[in-house]
Amino acid sequence: AGDGSGPVPGDGTDPPAPERVLFPPTFSVSEIKNKQRRHFMFLRWKQQQRKEKLALKKKRRKEREALGDKAPPKAIPKTIENQRVYDETTVDPNDEEVAFDEATDEFAPYFNRQTVPKILITTSDRPRGRTVRFCEQLATVLPNSHVYYRRGLALKRIIPQCIARDFTDLIVINEDRKIPNGLVLSHLPDGPTAHFRMSSVRLRKEIKRKGKEPTEHVPEVILNNFTTRLGHSIGRMFAALFPHDPQFIGRQVATFHNQRDYIFFRFHRYIFKSEKKVGIQELGPRFTLKLRSLQKGTFDSKFGEYEWIHKRREMDTSRRKFHL
Repeated sequence: AGDGSGPVPGDGTDPPAPERVLFPPTFSVSEIKNKQRRHFMFLRWKQQQRKEKLALKKKRRKEREALGDKAPPKAIPKTIENQRVYDETTVDPNDEEVAFDEATDEFAPYFNRQTVPKILITTSDRPRGRTVRFCEQLATVLPNSHVYYRRGLALKRIIPQCIARDFTDLIVINEDRKIPNGLVLSHLPDGPTAHFRMSSVRLRKEIKRKGKEPTEHVPEVILNNFTTRLGHSIGRMFAALFPHDPQFIGRQVATFHNQRDYIFFRFHRYIFKSEKKVGIQELGPRFTLKLRSLQKGTFDSKFGEYEWIHKRREMDTSRRKFHL
């Protein structure tokens, strides 16, 4: 007030503004009845959590810089992946039994370079446009592959024709509501056959900052984290789709990365910018696979003998238990 009865704004006698506490210690966002208000307060709480986390990170970085060489080693963060439950079927590279199985399994002629992969890519009956484009782009990734569109022909009739024409693998892309949602991979002539659920399919035009169209060079193949006996078999199935002699001049690489039993496929082109820096461009397509079953022999949905079937209620009892 101007009569001297109180502090005048701006004269240095203003009382300090109280700190505004966003959330009391006992506050719970779930207590807010209004849905929009509850969502708004939750976003503010998440924003405050991020700020506190960044501030703590900066503080720790400054402390490490101040200590220099005396700084303690960085703590390894706990993740579901590195807290994985040990699987007794984990493959030891020096195991004689594993080496014998690899030398006598269905893929041995490929790894001994006695056979060259020849792949037939087909679809479910009467595919839609998106599935057709995905098959065409997948054929540019897999050398020596051919696309055939089914018109009511059963797989049991296709498989003998493939064997007669010296195809080594059959890939079937299934769809639901015009979206590719499944992949069947059958190794010919004696199997095995793997059935995958497919998700997160992205065609080339849907990938940001993509590179130019892939060339006809044979790509390199990277298989990550296929550590168990089952994962080893699946990894060998993927490896047998590509010729054994990659053409490094093409600088193209196909990656199958297994993480928490989800197999992420990416197709890149790389370039060496210097001795320490490498630039990569994604070429596409990309997709994610989840193994549903592994069947002995070729495709037989009624009388086939299964080596492994994913049973959710029995197998998914722990978030840290993985099978590949």
